[in-house]
Amino acid sequence: MSPRLPVRLALLGCGTVGADVVRLLQSHADDLAARVGAPLELVGIAVRNPAAERDPAVEPALLTTDAAGLVARADVDIVVELIGGIEPARGLLLSALGRGVSVVTANKALLAQDGVTLYEAAAGSGADLYFEASVAGAIPLLRPMRESLAGDRIDRVLGIVNGTCNYVLSRMDATGADFDEALKEATALGYAEADPTADIDGGDAAAKAAILASIAFHTRVTGADVYREGIAEVTAAEISGAQAMGCVVKLLAIAERDVDGLGREGVSVRVHPAMIPHSHPLAGVRDAFNAVFIEAAAAGPLMFYGRGAGGAPTASAVLGDLVVAARNRVSGARGPGESAYADLPLRPIGQSVTSYYVSLDVADKAGVLATVAQVFAAHDVSIRTVRQEGHSDDATLVLVTHTATNAALAATVEDLRGLDTVRAVASVLRVEGG
Repeated sequence: MSPRLPVRLALLGCGTVGADVVRLLQSHADDLAARVGAPLELVGIAVRNPAAERDPAVEPALLTTDAAGLVARADVDIVVELIGGIEPARGLLLSALGRGVSVVTANKALLAQDGVTLYEAAAGSGADLYFEASVAGAIPLLRPMRESLAGDRIDRVLGIVNGTCNYVLSRMDATGADFDEALKEATALGYAEADPTADIDGGDAAAKAAILASIAFHTRVTGADVYREGIAEVTAAEISGAQAMGCVVKLLAIAERDVDGLGREGVSVRVHPAMIPHSHPLAGVRDAFNAVFIEAAAAGPLMFYGRGAGGAPTASAVLGDLVVAARNRVSGARGPGESAYADLPLRPIGQSVTSYYVSLDVADKAGVLATVAQVFAAHDVSIRTVRQEGHSDDATLVLVTHTATNAALAATVEDLRGLDTVRAVASVLRVEGG
């Protein structure tokens, strides 16, 4: 048999992940060629500063500052995008896809904001669009959802998809540290960026939740559709309260299918801290690891676990996509495109349903519990358990509800704040995974 012509690659960005992609392309060249059916040849790397110090695996002769020119080269078969952000990434990828050049990207922000435009460009030219590395790093997750579970019905996705937040909350749980102390430790160890805002405020997890929901429910979901709360307000007292209940606090990305009172299906997508019981598989996910728990109608519960960030783990996911895209180029096949046929309505956060943990600072006198219970009942929020701690001015009432809508719980909390016997609503956390 005559040797196959190489599949030629253009790499956009050469930071930590990009350098590891280059290294793996070199060290695994023979294996990758055997798996693809043709050699993989890197023909150019677009960077901002060619003079910057880089991994020795990166050949200086391949570097260029002309990303648009590299993408437009007639001999490029696949573009690998690792620069992140919205622009210039979007323009470069649309240029590639418009010419029928396949794309592998790790750009969660772009996919969550404008993935539909990329999908449409890929469909119009017959190119592939792969993005396994955009969610949960090295964990094989998106392709199993898109392909292995294509014949099943996914009802719920519950995930820990931000390693920084999971590390901070794990340390608070293990050591009793407050949020600021745990974040400083995460920063010192390199788990948190110098500016961790996108992680801490839930923005990173919301982008990933949008991607997961879009695939799981065959419905277009953007990052703007995702309700989010961050972890900066989680207190050591809430961590301790969770421990007393046999729970841990995690930042969860939740996407679930539901049915309203008229029998109409919809989708709820949210990111927020929540208590989950120690019996749930996600409770044992510690430090900077990620995990996603999927509930499917036929397959049942499925757990995907592993490293959610880092150069080599993310590069592993990129190489997996690259091999599939290259195989398709060699064989003349094409991977799956967008599946948005269901077009389910997106529920506002007020309609989402879960249980709640509510901690109240109250006056320790007769009738307080009855008054508090009346407020819950007025909004049709059923109390599951009640615990009182302390006496006199230090009395604390801890209640856990049965499932209720977010709107009903919010109205309940508002009325509780107006009671003379309630000095403060000290904490409100959702309880998931029961």
